[in-house]
Formats: sequence, structure tokens, C-alpha cells
Amino acid sequence: MRRGGAALAVVLSICLVAISAGSSSGALAHISATAPVHRACGGAVPPGWVRCFAEWRVGGSRARATGVLAPGIGLPESGYSPADIASAYQLDTTRGSGQTVAIVDALDNPKVESDLATYRHAWGLPPCTSSNGCFRKVNQRGGSTPPFPDPGWGVEIALDVQAVSAACPRCNILLVEADDPSLINIGKSVNTAVRLGADIVSNSYGTDEFNGILGLAATYYTHPGVAQVASSGDVGFGPAQFPAVSDKVIGIGGTSLTKTSTGDWHERAWFGAGSGCSAWADKPAWQHDDHCQMRTVADVSAVADPDTGLAVYDTFGLGPDNGWIEVGGTSLSSPLVGGMIGLAGNADRLVKARWIYWHRSGLHDVVGGSNGYCGGDYLCNAKKGYDAPTGLGSPRGVSAL
Repeated sequence: MRRGGAALAVVLSICLVAISAGSSSGALAHISATAPVHRACGGAVPPGWVRCFAEWRVGGSRARATGVLAPGIGLPESGYSPADIASAYQLDTTRGSGQTVAIVDALDNPKVESDLATYRHAWGLPPCTSSNGCFRKVNQRGGSTPPFPDPGWGVEIALDVQAVSAACPRCNILLVEADDPSLINIGKSVNTAVRLGADIVSNSYGTDEFNGILGLAATYYTHPGVAQVASSGDVGFGPAQFPAVSDKVIGIGGTSLTKTSTGDWHERAWFGAGSGCSAWADKPAWQHDDHCQMRTVADVSAVADPDTGLAVYDTFGLGPDNGWIEVGGTSLSSPLVGGMIGLAGNADRLVKARWIYWHRSGLHDVVGGSNGYCGGDYLCNAKKGYDAPTGLGSPRGVSAL
């Protein structure tokens, strides 16, 4: 039964990242789960606004003279590298040229391009700059004057552009920064991203669904020929998150990703990954799970656990923690899958998640882990076949995309 007359209830979300000292390469060590956690986008927000879903944990490397990048800057000890992402998801990162992945976020990170350059140089990725045409940053109207800077959303912005770089180093990146985290301005930014030529739009934010989401989805998230991915949220099993709950958007869940002693990669549902059964969005014809008569979130997943997150370079507003941090949340899984769609070069067929359901043989079925209590049901437990925390599974190669 649908809820009636719901108001938009939003609480600005959680973001955590990690930093520690040292220099290494390949599959990097992960810090203790007892390390302090920070909320990058902490604090309540008014109704009608969204929260970002990046999470960061203290760890990473303090400055030391390794000579890897420049005096005082080394590689992180904590967090996965682009090579790890490519290995775990079996990605051919020589693909993706000519594809544009748009990132939609709120407010500004004034160091985003310089930090992106450091990140890509650290891992040997080709330069992606405004001067070579690979990177472009605009405001929600497509202009060059940025909105007010904000360190919390700055973590989100740094994560998003670097996650796309990890999954698809040859993709172009378009960053659209909304004036504020309101649904209206965020939605206008999505429209601007599409107008400026995005093939894929990644949305690492959300809010509990509400009466009226279908109208917002029609206004801001209905774009023929453009693939849109959105984070499923970081509060576990509960109310479905918008925009991920829209059937015009591919909802991206989250996993914990670990490397075994034999060198194999293993995933299980991350306990924070959002999942839910919609109260407002109708069941898509291509989704056939049994216990939710409306739209179920998520569709597909990738690593999101901040304890097994991505090494990110961010020097804006974190004080003594400026530098390498380890970042997770479904804010990580969304741009990673967005970059993988760029590798596939098939964005015009992923206007909805339908294509993925038809080509699910290209996914790894994630089994194990839970994100809440639902009586042992698939809506909160990663089981064989479809389940809500991880969807159909995580990509192995890009044949499902």
C-alpha cells in the first residue's frame, strides 16, 4: 500500500574517509575498523534537500619525502588503487575513449582539478585536465563561476572524479556543481550535465522517497540516450532512496571487497548499503522479485564499505588530514559503475536498468552479508540470485553493461 501525503524528510548524511602513513603499491593495506570516523556531510538538512553518501575513515599517509610525486607526497598505505579496481572487476581500462561521465554534486571543491592531477599521476594514469579537454567543471547553469566551497561536499567531489578515473581512466569527466543540495538545484544540474553532452550521469546523493517523486523523476531524471546511476544510500535496509528508486535510474548498492590469500577477490553485502521496497514507484516490468510489489532498490552493486574503500587524494578543508584518505559509502559504488558503463560504451541502452537484467550473466552474484533485519528475507540479506542490498550482483567485465 502506498503512503499518503508524505512530506520530504531529509537528514544530511554520513561521509567517512581514511588516512595513515607510508608508501606502497598494488593491493594496499586497510586500517583497523576501530579508527575514528568522520561525517563529511554531517548535520540535518531541510525538507527538499539531499545528503551526500561519501564515508571517510582516518588512515592514509602523512606527507613524507618519497620522491614518488614531489617532496613530501607519497602513496597511501590504506585504500584500493585503480589497479585493484581493475583487477577485482576484470576491467579492460584501455577502453572508454570519447565517453563522458558526468558527476553531479552540490557546492564546490576548489582543489578538485589539482588533486585529480596528483591522484592520476600517483597511479600512472593519463592526465585529465581542463587544458587537454578531458576534465571540465561547471556550475548548475553551465557557467564557470563556482558555487560556495564546502569541505564536506568537497570529499564527495574528490571521491567521485577519482573513482571514475579508477574505473575508466580514458573517459572524459564533466563535474556539475549545484548551488546547494536542494532537490531542485541538484535536478537542474542533472539536466545541465545532459545538455553539455554527458553519456553517463553519476548521482552519489539521495533522500528518503516521498509523495511526488514521480514528478521530480520526470522533470530531472528522464533523459533518453543517457545512462544514470545513483547511490542506494548508506543507512541499510529502510526507506528507498530517491533518485535511486526511480526506474529511470540504475540503483547502485554496496559491497565489502577483500582480497584473499590466494589473490582472489571476494565480495559480500556491506552492512550500510541501502535497500528498500518503494512505497511510491511502480514495479518495472523487467524486475521480478517476489516480496516487493513496487520498485526494489538496488539493481547492481560495487565496493562501498569504507573499511575496504578507495584511496582518494583530497587537500581541501580537511586540516591535518589533508592528503590521502580512504573513502567508501555507496558514493563510491555509483561513480565506479558509471565509469564501467563508460568502458562498455553502451550508455544509450542503459537508460533504465532493464539491459542489465537481460544480461545478468555478466555479473558476479554476491552472496553473504546483511544490511539490517527483515526476517531473513532477500530485501536485507545477500542471497543467491537477486537481493536488494547488492541487486543482481557486481560486474565482472562489462558484458552486463
